[in-house]
Amino acid sequence: MKEINISTTIIVFNAINELPSKIQSLMNLAIETRKNAYAPYSKFRVGAAILLDNGKVVLGSNQENAAYPSGLCAERVAIFQAGAIYPNAKIVKLVITAASDTNPTLSPIPPCGACRQSIAEYEFKQDSPIEIYFMGESGEVYQSNSINNLLPLSFNNTSL
Repeated sequence: MKEINISTTIIVFNAINELPSKIQSLMNLAIETRKNAYAPYSKFRVGAAILLDNGKVVLGSNQENAAYPSGLCAERVAIFQAGAIYPNAKIVKLVITAASDTNPTLSPIPPCGACRQSIAEYEFKQDSPIEIYFMGESGEVYQSNSINNLLPLSFNNTSL
């Protein structure tokens, strides 16, 4: 028997104004995009902005459906849109912000499991890390330099 120790490193910014200016701009786009979320059931709005290596920015907001599994999270909306419109571009940065219509969301909200798997797929496909920043509606912003910090031991096509 052996033991495997997995460690994660997250950088914490106290507020959006501590972020590098380029990331602040992306986060502000994500905050604006969050307002476009279609969230009549959960009342939980998420916005995402992706910076590609070609300089383009792709946005996404969560889109719910009465048949819950049919909806999509903001991160996957943005990732899949980037893959469809710019199939050869690499995702360099992904920023995420979440807010509830009913309760204050003051702590950073990370991607859900399905979104982590989708991010991992693109990170593996492009063979380079995706820098991820996430926050609630205000307060601290967390930064991960790769999805590997949020999804260690990820599943990819080498497992098939």
